[in-house]
Amino acid sequence: MIDPLYVASGFGVGLLVGMTGVGGGSLMTPLLILLFGVHPSTAVGTDLLYAAATKTGGSLVHGLARSVHWPAVIRLASGSIPASMVTLLVLWQLDLNGESARSLVNLVLCFALFLTATSLIFRRAIMDRYRRRMERLDDLTTARATVVVGVALGVLVSISSVGAGAVGVTALLLLYPRLPMANIVGSDIAHAVPLTLVAGIGHWALGSVDWALMGVLLIGSLPGIVIGSYCAVRVPETVLRLVLASVLILVASKLGFNELHFSHESIAAVTGSTAH
Repeated sequence: MIDPLYVASGFGVGLLVGMTGVGGGSLMTPLLILLFGVHPSTAVGTDLLYAAATKTGGSLVHGLARSVHWPAVIRLASGSIPASMVTLLVLWQLDLNGESARSLVNLVLCFALFLTATSLIFRRAIMDRYRRRMERLDDLTTARATVVVGVALGVLVSISSVGAGAVGVTALLLLYPRLPMANIVGSDIAHAVPLTLVAGIGHWALGSVDWALMGVLLIGSLPGIVIGSYCAVRVPETVLRLVLASVLILVASKLGFNELHFSHESIAAVTGSTAH
């Protein structure tokens, strides 16, 4: 049976992704964990393949419009793909269904959500402060810095499925200040496709992907992205960004509180059993 609530959630996330351009992982993964009680590892694995599917369409559109800066995409991928593989090996050693992996995913997800919210709120201030300095960088330094950013995104996305949206766009804006915004967004989406695909396949190999859930989410999200993209030009960008950042901060705080509460319960249980 197709659960209408999952379809509606997929539609809502797709709508926001289309309107803001922020990665669906920032919204979908916390939603699956907090609202539907999906295990964090399964939520991340399912969302990664869901993101790979939804962003492939966006990548093709940008590719046909020639709004992808391929050197930046290749540099990001040369850092992110190996970093993703190493991160997945570490997660495999931890046992994805264990409590240690559950806590790791939740904590990294909190950090990634706060980072995304910060980049949404302070992007303009960051650009104003560092843009001139970044413009003076030579090509070799820019290339190396892009690979390092790719490594950081590879680790973040593989653990939490968050980071390839607002964080990636902010980093590219700093590193390539002369590129038009359309090229920045196109390059970020084009890089997200292989990264989320590799990380998603890794999570699938580790047994943390719910295919039925992913299919239901796609049914809602694909029309949501189309409608959201159409509405994007009709809603003030600053308002959207601030609302979305506020939602992400609330969600990250809730996840952090839940994790802290769970940790205290675990410590109390262990202490109690030791005393007996």
